[in-house]
Amino acid sequence: MLRFRTPLLHPFSLRFSASRQLGKVQARPFRSSIKMTSAKTVEHIVLFKVKEETEASKVSEMVNGLGSLLSLDTVLHLSVGPLLRNRSSSLTFTHMLHTRYKSKEDLQAYSAHPSHVTVVKENVLPIIDDIMAVDWVADGLSNLVPPPGSALRVSFLKLKEGAAGDEVLGVVRGIPENFKQISEFSFGENFSPGRAKGFSIASLAVFAGPTELEAVDSNQELVNYQKDKVRDQIDSVVVVDYVVPPPPPAQSASL
Repeated sequence: MLRFRTPLLHPFSLRFSASRQLGKVQARPFRSSIKMTSAKTVEHIVLFKVKEETEASKVSEMVNGLGSLLSLDTVLHLSVGPLLRNRSSSLTFTHMLHTRYKSKEDLQAYSAHPSHVTVVKENVLPIIDDIMAVDWVADGLSNLVPPPGSALRVSFLKLKEGAAGDEVLGVVRGIPENFKQISEFSFGENFSPGRAKGFSIASLAVFAGPTELEAVDSNQELVNYQKDKVRDQIDSVVVVDYVVPPPPPAQSASL
């Protein structure tokens, strides 16, 4: 988790001319393409809203600094970069960090590591207007490292007071059965409420690429059918799309 000592500003409308420039910043890669199976995996998602006036070089420093944390021993997977699409009108984020761990203790070790603390203080806090983070425990992931080019859809749900959380989780659990384009699916209850803005249920759907993700949206009748199952119990939703970036080009040796 990222720790902050300064208050965060409330979000405001994002101008897409600025986000277009931010989207050109190179994102940092995954650790490996080797497939692994894990009975329990801790998911850590952080969404950032970069200030509109931020220089591209500063955004690159943030992305590269966060990407460097991939070298920490407790990190199973790390990907960071600009969002493909923000589908939420009330919370307008520009970038996402996705990491995975074997345990909550490993996530805590990552959060407290001096390298992480330094990146947050020097490269993240000075250029962001807003942030939210959600953590949950996923069961039975067959691939801990989404391959480059994969499209991710991350959804956070805030329940109405008195809503049946178990019922909502049951509906979320059944999403892959209705959308066959999903190659991997992770969901669970948030266990770190401090910076989650009241959102308590999270899911992450992995697609082969943006084309498969867009195919889901084209089936609007089925999408609306799924939404109707929980509409009366949901207060608000955050949905963002993200594409896992390729690794940076290898550095050529000096002659």
